[in-house]
Amino acid sequence: MKKGFKVFNPDWTCNGFQYEVGKTFEMKESPKLCNIGFHFCKAAVDCFNYYGFNSDNKVAEIIAHGEIAMGDDKSCTNKIEIVREIPWSEVLEIVNFGKSNTGYRNTGHSNTGCSNTGHSNTGCSNTGYRNTGHRNTGDRNTGHRNTGDSNTGYRNTGYRNTGHSNTGDRNTGHSNTGCSNTGHRNTGDWNLTDNETGCFCSEQHKIRIFDIESEMSINEWRNSSAYGILYFAPYSADYLNKNGIVIKTKLNKARQEWWNNLPQNKRQAIKNIPNFNATKFKKITGIDVREGK
Repeated sequence: MKKGFKVFNPDWTCNGFQYEVGKTFEMKESPKLCNIGFHFCKAAVDCFNYYGFNSDNKVAEIIAHGEIAMGDDKSCTNKIEIVREIPWSEVLEIVNFGKSNTGYRNTGHSNTGCSNTGHSNTGCSNTGYRNTGHRNTGDRNTGHRNTGDSNTGYRNTGYRNTGHSNTGDRNTGHSNTGCSNTGHRNTGDWNLTDNETGCFCSEQHKIRIFDIESEMSINEWRNSSAYGILYFAPYSADYLNKNGIVIKTKLNKARQEWWNNLPQNKRQAIKNIPNFNATKFKKITGIDVREGK
């Protein structure tokens, strides 16, 4: 004899079979998981791996009196007694490990979502407090995958960010690692522009190229033909050569072969980078621009 739990449709049917509280049902065949038998779960929470978490469904406490075939999260028997219906309020208590939860698989308190381990969450898989998004580990987040506090965007690890993928604090842009930025991809603080490493900047500054001040901004550089060409330079020792064959070699050797096979106009576009310095270019990339003529 083994006690367990079983979920039914609102009319007390399951897989077309009609059940009734207080009765025992039996079959002659030996039980076989997912094939023959009256299926049930040892833990009530496991029942909802197979049924939707819906208060319209019926949940019952059962006793398996006959032979039992055991599985990981479900079992089946050839003789089952439907002992009593479990009220939904009691179901919420037995599928959650915290208190006052209306969701499912919560281990915290006052959660209305699912799989939360914190308190007062309405989303899913949160481990912090008062989150309304999903998979947050901080507090008071309304977005998803935040590890900081009071974020309303996605994938923030800072504090009070309203953008996405920020690791700093109080940013309203995206991908900032600084603080209080309203632009994107800033590593400085209080910037209105993008890709800024300074502070309190409202205009995008020119960048240094080959350690010398240039007349290009970061956006102008990234829109240049040289940037587009270098984007396809080998970045690992696994290199796809001009014949489409993957070869394993040293990275610098792979890059040199790539350079040697570039058309002359593309090599010249790279040499036209402001302040171009062949010695520094080789030191950084491993490419000797004197080869491949």
